[in-house]
Amino acid sequence: MWILLPLIGAIAYGLAELTWAQQLGLGALPMAIVLGMVVGNLFTPTWSTSSEKLINFSKKRLLRIGIILFGSHLTLQQLVQVGWQAAVLDLVVICSVLSLGYWLGVRVLGMSREVTILTSVGSAVCGAAAILATEPVLKAKQQEVCVAVATVVVFGTLALFCYPLIYHLTDLSSASFGIYIGSTVHEVAQAVAAGQAIDADAMNSALITKLMRVMMLAPVVVVIGWLYQRAQIETDGGPSASIPWPWFVFGFIAMVTLNSLVELPAALRQGLQVSAQLALTLAMTALGLQTRFSALRQAGAKPLILSALLFVLLLGGGLLVHQLLY
Repeated sequence: MWILLPLIGAIAYGLAELTWAQQLGLGALPMAIVLGMVVGNLFTPTWSTSSEKLINFSKKRLLRIGIILFGSHLTLQQLVQVGWQAAVLDLVVICSVLSLGYWLGVRVLGMSREVTILTSVGSAVCGAAAILATEPVLKAKQQEVCVAVATVVVFGTLALFCYPLIYHLTDLSSASFGIYIGSTVHEVAQAVAAGQAIDADAMNSALITKLMRVMMLAPVVVVIGWLYQRAQIETDGGPSASIPWPWFVFGFIAMVTLNSLVELPAALRQGLQVSAQLALTLAMTALGLQTRFSALRQAGAKPLILSALLFVLLLGGGLLVHQLLY
């Protein structure tokens, strides 16, 4: 396992750098969980005690370290570049997708709160990274995380083929359309890929707007943890099990603040960003290795239905709000 885990992570990281993967917006995180699941299900190994410890360390400690270091991608100055309208658009998208997603998943489709929240937050904020950041406050099962990540991969990839078609049906400039892409696409890698399909201006504004959504991850995780605990108390009729306070989220905020106030050397910043990606990739690999396809089949079609509805809301509702603001 000491060789297998980093080997799978390195392969996923390398595959994500290939041209075809970048064109499809497939980053290292979804690659890692897919490869981990394939290996784990093909060989169904029995892990030794030390291997179990390594997997648990990757799923928990490395996950939190990766989220903290992920803040090195972001600066507060990026908020200014696309204007207040982009911030409002991102906020409306996040709030509407999370609230409607919860209502549809729990009330209409009868899904568990955990799968519903993970699926919704992946669509609302920043895909697999948001799902990983939310998992600790929900104490979600690994198959629930994998189901949510799978929906992000499916509909995030599908969106890449929709944006060029939508662009030709609107009279928006490429830079303005890039803001629409950044406020509605699932993953950061997908924002780059979708923007590149239009032009350089679209890619730049898409990436900045998407990173602005990523900055909102910290308050979203805190609020979700608080609301989830309240829902537990109301449902169970008494005090629920304590929800772990997401201290790593404040580390994420501190990293963003540091990156905004201090001009870090380029080599150091790049090292932090690569370290963040590697840590999250290993966390995803560990999740995949312990996830069985049978557990995913038990989830049924409901998560895909929910994600499809949120996909329509992102593309249609996001464009409508964009038109109103711009």
